[in-house]
Amino acid sequence: MEKLIYLDNSATSFPKPDFVYDFMNDFYRTKGVSPGRTGFDAAIETEEMVTDTRKMLTELFNGDGDFNRLTFSYNASDSLNMIMQGLAEKGDHVVTTMLEHNSVLRPLYHMTQSGLIETTYVPFNKLTGYVDPQDIKAAIKSNTKFVIVNHCSNVIGTVQPITEIGKICKEAGVYFVVDGSQSAGAVNVDMQKMNIDAYIFTGHKCLMGPTGIGGSYVMKDVPVRYTRFGGTGVRSAQLTHLDEFPYRLECGTLNLLGVAGLNAGVRWIKENGIEKIHTEEMRLWDKLRNGVQSIENVTTYCALDKENKNPVLSLNIKGFESGDVGTILDVDYNIACRTGLQCAPKVHEIIGTDKMHGTVRLSIGPFNTEEHIDRAIEGIREISGIR
Repeated sequence: MEKLIYLDNSATSFPKPDFVYDFMNDFYRTKGVSPGRTGFDAAIETEEMVTDTRKMLTELFNGDGDFNRLTFSYNASDSLNMIMQGLAEKGDHVVTTMLEHNSVLRPLYHMTQSGLIETTYVPFNKLTGYVDPQDIKAAIKSNTKFVIVNHCSNVIGTVQPITEIGKICKEAGVYFVVDGSQSAGAVNVDMQKMNIDAYIFTGHKCLMGPTGIGGSYVMKDVPVRYTRFGGTGVRSAQLTHLDEFPYRLECGTLNLLGVAGLNAGVRWIKENGIEKIHTEEMRLWDKLRNGVQSIENVTTYCALDKENKNPVLSLNIKGFESGDVGTILDVDYNIACRTGLQCAPKVHEIIGTDKMHGTVRLSIGPFNTEEHIDRAIEGIREISGIR
């Protein structure tokens, strides 16, 4: 593990900062009790940490100021299900894109197949990787309830024109939901400026937290119904679930260890600076891009330049299955990457890799180095020369 070159940060960032590991360990050993259920000191201090995390994330995403509307869940998939199913009603129309992850595609598919909603999938430019906001506008109908867009593709790394799409949604009077799984902690997010009504995040990627924690921020006057019912530690005699946030989208005991790790991760990001981290990652990405694009028989996808990108590069080597390339990189070079369809099959339909068993995806994080990139380029060059 000490020699592992980890280039699968789009799946889960690794390693985490030592600060995150240390804070999680210390906090859980000394204050790992249920928050908000009683009045003893440890419970109060635990609740303060949870509230502090809500406040930091509300500020990070520039929500409308009410930190209680920042709710926690298992991960982005969990919150996306709650938001979409909590918004959709019989006869609604939903607009989404071909860039989406299965965490969006599958809930929409099931709601469509059940006859609850109808769904339109807007394509993206197969060379550049971007959705045209005007195509979103053209897809909106009189019964469109919401538009849901992946802020940043986990396959090709393109950061979509969210501000322009948000303006279109606001003018059309439809809700705008953004899947921020790959953007939270990676690029600046301003929900008010971007007209985002619900922003969904996960903790284990660019926010540098552990797995098993995520959530959403829902702006005022967005009618998300609760779809789960349970204990909240508040007004226990009431038989119906509570309407107010955060309880509307939270029930049961929180993943306290996950919230603590997320708290530390956000503090680490704020200290180091999102833009500074992103700039260095993209510098390494550009080195990787230029290196592999100079290799005969290597094809990259939607990697014309580094503008409006996250450090994610998809490629294939002529004559090789993507899975075989991933295995060789792992076994012979100790390089960890992701191969296949990356849970985003419609992306591969557009870029033409769906029948090729997907791509080899290399994704860079804050702890990658020049040496890692050099080694990855060298490995891909040597593999491409095998005949």
